[in-house]
Amino acid sequence: MSIFQSLNTTASALTAQRLRMDVISSNMANVDTTRAKLVNGQWEPYRRKVVVMEPNEGGFSSYLQAAMDDRSSVGSGVKVTKIVEDPTPFKLVYDPTNPDANKDGYVQLPNVDPLKEMVDLMSATRSYEANVTVFNASKGMLMKALEIGK
Repeated sequence: MSIFQSLNTTASALTAQRLRMDVISSNMANVDTTRAKLVNGQWEPYRRKVVVMEPNEGGFSSYLQAAMDDRSSVGSGVKVTKIVEDPTPFKLVYDPTNPDANKDGYVQLPNVDPLKEMVDLMSATRSYEANVTVFNASKGMLMKALEIGK
């Protein structure tokens, strides 16, 4: 195991959580966007996006194999595999004065729930903070190891 493996692992988590916060910010910024994408000649509202993450090193089988082989490279971080659109249906609100209203007077609004986004943001922030703590602890241990060598 590399001396910097724990720092690399934590750095991957920090990067992933930062991207997650950026996507949540985009969702919140577009909470009222009724014209985001043209689909079949019709404007569609903004569709909520979600970050999908997975371990850097395969799945459970790779961890099991590494443990059986007594390798210490288990746990090499996280990676963002994709950003997907939430398939939840759009909200319909009656507003016949809105220029985006259909013939019945209903407007399609984005499927972004600000409360859900705030909970996701708090989760991403806490995870980011926890990883900063791990990074600082690892850095502190490396500094102590260097002091021992003096």
